[in-house]
Amino acid sequence: MPSAATYVKAIGAGAALCIGGPALVMYVTPTEEEIFKKYNPDLQKRALAQREARQEEFNNFVMNLREAAKSDKPIWAAQKEMDQTRALEKLQRLRDEQASLTAEAEKRRAEIRSSTQ
Repeated sequence: MPSAATYVKAIGAGAALCIGGPALVMYVTPTEEEIFKKYNPDLQKRALAQREARQEEFNNFVMNLREAAKSDKPIWAAQKEMDQTRALEKLQRLRDEQASLTAEAEKRRAEIRSSTQ
């Protein structure tokens, strides 16, 4: 039977691995600022210019996930239904725009015809 010293060594080694490993990873991993500073100036400008658009896109994605999570259905099924709904709304919006453009063009034609007579 192992002695008490063996148990203490095993517990100490386990604690060193469980605590020291993640601590080493956190120490070695660079922060976002350090990574950003290593970019060349052109990439820094581009990243700053696109930051708001990416943040807005992420916020929309999270809001859509929250809406899908409110449903009783699995999130992928709810997301699929939401995508279909958005596609139908977009198609209807395009049809409405096309109809308004067609009506406007027809109105202009009528004005041109009436002005020539």
